[in-house]
Amino acid sequence: MKILIINAGSSSLKYQLFDMASGEVLAKGLCDRIGIDGRITHKRPGHENYVEEISFKNHDEALACVIRLLTDENLGVLKSIDEISAVGHRVAHGGEKYTKSALVDDEMIRYLESIVNINPLHGPPAIVGMKACRKLMPNVKMAAVFDTSFYSEIPDYAYIYPLPYEFYKEHKIRKYGFHGTSHRYVSAKCAELMGKPLKDLKIVTCHLGNGSSITAVKNGVAIDTSMGFTPQGGIEMGTRSGNIDPSVLPYLEKELGLSADEVETVINKKSGLLGVSGLSSDSRNVTDQALEGDYRCMLALNIQFYGVKKYIGAYAAAMNGLDAVVFTAGIGENDPYLRSRVCADMEYLGIRFDDEKNKSLPKGTTAELSTKDSRVKVFVIATDEEYMIAQDTAALV
Repeated sequence: MKILIINAGSSSLKYQLFDMASGEVLAKGLCDRIGIDGRITHKRPGHENYVEEISFKNHDEALACVIRLLTDENLGVLKSIDEISAVGHRVAHGGEKYTKSALVDDEMIRYLESIVNINPLHGPPAIVGMKACRKLMPNVKMAAVFDTSFYSEIPDYAYIYPLPYEFYKEHKIRKYGFHGTSHRYVSAKCAELMGKPLKDLKIVTCHLGNGSSITAVKNGVAIDTSMGFTPQGGIEMGTRSGNIDPSVLPYLEKELGLSADEVETVINKKSGLLGVSGLSSDSRNVTDQALEGDYRCMLALNIQFYGVKKYIGAYAAAMNGLDAVVFTAGIGENDPYLRSRVCADMEYLGIRFDDEKNKSLPKGTTAELSTKDSRVKVFVIATDEEYMIAQDTAALV
């Protein structure tokens, strides 16, 4: 069975083609700058990358290019598009209706269109990607795998905000959580590495990148997560503020004369590492300058480290214990300084961290970072959301 995974952005379309019999990635790539000018980067294991400058007016044209390359006599890996058994779509938000992965149909698309108001950034591209696939591959079954579905069993007292209850009932204002597919993958991988059933473990998973979220996974079930109604909540991120006193927002409107849209831009695109450091949203740049003695860069990092540490402690309390901490995603997998700072002074919780191994570990490696006598294990695990989407899709079709 060969499954094509599609992750559509507002001006991009990422793809991976899996052979599910072997788990091998046959090809992957990125259509970039859709609607602007366009470029596709097509990769096959054991071959040089193929890059083509090509104008994509829309996602339909980008997907048509993907199909052309996948079936090309010299660049492709398929004889025919008929070899694709199914397509899996990454969808950030399933609302309250889709609490698990499901086959794509007209009803699903109508529902996703109805909740665009609570998912304005990620919703429209996912819908466009689904429609493009259905148009160009009408006979191929398709599945949607939702980031939010991993959080479907969070208790009501953890997802209901203490606002007037009708805001939830009438407008669905609640915590939804994001990055769920990544948290689901690394928590299962953590159990595998520990040689224990996931249902017996209490794990805090830290998905740390330009967007970051932290999740409490108890007995294989997510019971709380740092992101909330939107991906804006939680810890400090690249350009996002994370949690702040809500009264700051109307204060900015009144005192600085900013509109609601301008305030949203501030907390979503001008805050976080960028806002505090004044330098960059890229943690690598901020870390380099912090270690050179730049106060604001170090302050930005300290806010981030402190935030991660607090969530680990809070979720250990919420789960009545802790067996493991996992670092994943772009920063979590590749930044030994962050991992070291977060795990420092955590012996009270049962964490004994192997700093030397952490420093010498190649980037992107999956490994244990705790000492042999550490009661709580610490891992860095390379996430693989696409493979999780492929597995769910295979199970559905």
